[in-house]
Amino acid sequence: MSKELEAFLEYILVTKTLSKKSVEAYKGDLLQLEEKFQKPLISLDTPTILSLLAEYKNKRTLNRKLSSINAFFDFCYKEDFLAEKTKIKSAKIPKLLPKFLSYEAIQNGLSMIDRTTWIGKRDYALILFLYASGARISECLELSLGDIDGEWLYIRHAKGQKERIVPLAQVAKDAIMEYLEALAFEKDFIWCNYKGTKLSRISAFKITQKYLGVSPHVLRHSYATSLIRGGADIRVVQELLGHSSLLTTQIYTHIQKQDLKDTVDVCHPMAKENL
Repeated sequence: MSKELEAFLEYILVTKTLSKKSVEAYKGDLLQLEEKFQKPLISLDTPTILSLLAEYKNKRTLNRKLSSINAFFDFCYKEDFLAEKTKIKSAKIPKLLPKFLSYEAIQNGLSMIDRTTWIGKRDYALILFLYASGARISECLELSLGDIDGEWLYIRHAKGQKERIVPLAQVAKDAIMEYLEALAFEKDFIWCNYKGTKLSRISAFKITQKYLGVSPHVLRHSYATSLIRGGADIRVVQELLGHSSLLTTQIYTHIQKQDLKDTVDVCHPMAKENL
């Protein structure tokens, strides 16, 4: 591994405080180039880099790798490792609306859960919590009871180590307390599997897939969509979701625009008839 790449990885870990998972992703993308050509990444020109990236047909995968490369070269330029700033353009990807569930669909899924067992109470509480908080599943699984204080939820294990506080609906809090009262184990963390150890991401996925047919992340999208449709300010939603950039949150404005278009199509006479 080149000294420039080592310096970049230390920078994003220590200074930028990215998660170890994110740092490993950057390392995998960038080290792949150095190992392929047996040269320091800083010495590779754009055509050489593109020759390797050409094998990726999935534009999202390609853009993720380009993002890693551009971040590295931007760092090298700022640190005077490079005399000129280099940036490779990303591939254009059509904007897709995030998948989300309606409140009614979530209620229907919750009604299917047998809440006579502690496992059922856990599944019910988990789904309610994800929809009520908009938390990432990684943030959710790290929660302890001390992170819930009255009407507030303290998310301390956030992406990029950026803690935030969000209000938590009483119905979600009540469901968690009902589940914990039925739990046969005493743990520092909230979400347990049947063995009493911490619930895994795979197990959480199986729970939401079983009752709702979606991944836990769709409940985060559903939370944001409900807020936008209810008239919430986009910057408030950004804060609640823990997005570092407003650009990430703005994808939900497309939902709002689609709602406006659908309303006009249904209600305005000129949308139905030709003059």
